[in-house]
Amino acid sequence: MKTSTYLFAGLFLLFTAAACDDDDDMGLNLDIPETYVFNRNGNSSVSFSGQTTRIAMAEELTAAMLDLDQTRDGLMNMFTNAEGTQPFANAELNASTKSLRSKVAASRDLFSANSVGATQVKADFDTWIFNQVNEVFPNSNQLAAEGQAGQIADGSSVRYVSSWGLEYNQAFAKALVGALMYDQVANNYLSTALLFEGTNQADNSASTTTDGNNYTTLEHYWDEAYGYLAGASADPTQLLADIGEADNFLNEYTGKVAEQGSFTALATIMERSFRTGRAAIVAEDYAEVERQAIMIRAELNKVLAARASYYLCEAIADLEATPPNQGGAFHALSEAYGFIYSLRFIAQNSGNFVPADFEIISDILLEDLRNETGFGFWGLTPSDIREINLELQASSVTAGIYPPSAFFCN
Repeated sequence: MKTSTYLFAGLFLLFTAAACDDDDDMGLNLDIPETYVFNRNGNSSVSFSGQTTRIAMAEELTAAMLDLDQTRDGLMNMFTNAEGTQPFANAELNASTKSLRSKVAASRDLFSANSVGATQVKADFDTWIFNQVNEVFPNSNQLAAEGQAGQIADGSSVRYVSSWGLEYNQAFAKALVGALMYDQVANNYLSTALLFEGTNQADNSASTTTDGNNYTTLEHYWDEAYGYLAGASADPTQLLADIGEADNFLNEYTGKVAEQGSFTALATIMERSFRTGRAAIVAEDYAEVERQAIMIRAELNKVLAARASYYLCEAIADLEATPPNQGGAFHALSEAYGFIYSLRFIAQNSGNFVPADFEIISDILLEDLRNETGFGFWGLTPSDIREINLELQASSVTAGIYPPSAFFCN
């Protein structure tokens, strides 16, 4: 294991803390609705159907990655929704022109001038699909062992792991939370560079709607950010009603992190900030729009870092159980792997945009988890995982993501 000392160089004051209490809305000259309902001329001005579609595509694809009858082409077609294919069970998804892969690593802030980085991230997802079909599926009836892909017991469940212990489907799903959902919310739709580019602000002030729609561009961008959290909700106007249950991606893990002791206000802060920011757009209070975007990003940063730490702690508990649950530990480590991969999409988005050092940190932590000298997860001890967790926690605290009282495992 590497020491964590050099992880934190340059990580000073990168993030704005989101200290929010019940008095935060006082003094704002805004008409903030109790639910996410905004109208123009008596009709809703909210639309995020594209986000709903992509969440549904992600649900089908990640489930299909455990279908042993699937082919690489079948899974890749679900990832790309290529023209002329019918990869989904849901006919509406097949008819859509949307795709998952096109929005992976596609944010304005991080990737508009970084095509090399975007290509590498997309290639990582392609590789996880390829390896699932070509390494794991052919060995699904084999018992997994060091250097041998196959199945491993996790209580009454069966997990399918690579030769070094990784569940590619879990890495894919959890990395998708960062590479698509988080990146599109934090680094794209809530980006001041995108929100206020061109004539967006002037058009919004003039109530100039986009062609054939009932919303301005600025309103629509904000709603699309909200859609990655509420797009699969039973009632999208009330995000908190099924937070943690509406999907298996950003909504789920926002809800789960909000259940952890240090983060109980997280979902409430985020939901209120979405309503407040949207009301500020209607009121043409653009400074308030930016302030609420910063607050939402600060809470989203906690989701990625806190969940990565949570799964590292779960793995330690499984390995130290009597008897040890190695399959459970590998499952938790695979989920941690995906969330640690997602850390590379965290960046400073307040004021002038400056990329953070979390891509470096993510790479270092992933290298430690891959444990190439000890053959992956098979060689990791609880002590090794604790060290990785401490590295993660220390970098997160330095960056202002964790509060001082954040959840740490023993």
